[in-house]
Amino acid sequence: MSAIASIDHAMYGVSQLFLVPVLVAISAAFAYAFVALGGFVRQAWQRHQGLPAGFEMRMWRELEPALSLSHLEALALRRLELVRLVTRVAPMLGLVATMIPMGPALKALADGQMAEVSRSLMVAFSAVILALIAAAITYAVAQVRRRWYAADMLSLSGDEELMS
Repeated sequence: MSAIASIDHAMYGVSQLFLVPVLVAISAAFAYAFVALGGFVRQAWQRHQGLPAGFEMRMWRELEPALSLSHLEALALRRLELVRLVTRVAPMLGLVATMIPMGPALKALADGQMAEVSRSLMVAFSAVILALIAAAITYAVAQVRRRWYAADMLSLSGDEELMS
């Protein structure tokens, strides 16, 4: 066996080890996307009703009046961090989950095992679909929340100017 062939086999073996963790991560991202969506819908309803809980930056300022706008901006970024991370990482995980089963699918195709090809492709396409749905949901949540936080910060900066 040549050195290149042994490297190929080693890389193939290592890549196959990542399929289960990647599928678990995609499942977690998909579940988180719906948790984030639920929190977003609740906050949208609170904002629509004019409830203080819907206006997080104002609520933080009321709880801690000494917080500067810079501290509130850091809180807003921290609040958006996980949803933005899922937005960016989920498509990458989907691509990885698509590519890993392709090796076994191509090998099965060469061996004439169409049922195995079908099973591998089903895993690949299902994973990428769930990852993209998770990314789309979290992207929408992140964008609207970012706008809400910016509006809250603007209103707070206007309040700060009035106080001085």
